[in-house]
Amino acid sequence: MASKAEIERRIREAGARASAEAEARRARQKPMTPPREINGPKGPEPTRYGDWEKKGIASDF
Repeated sequence: MASKAEIERRIREAGARASAEAEARRARQKPMTPPREINGPKGPEPTRYGDWEKKGIASDF
């Protein structure tokens, strides 16, 4: 049976390995850019405020 200190050391090593693997994965990833909206509404995002306005008529969702 491993001692408490040995278990804690193994946990720290596993955590360091996981952090290094995650950092390497993030470095390989391309930054995500959202697709451009075609024929979308002009100005601020209307759904952010809970309603949609089209040609002066507002409708709530």
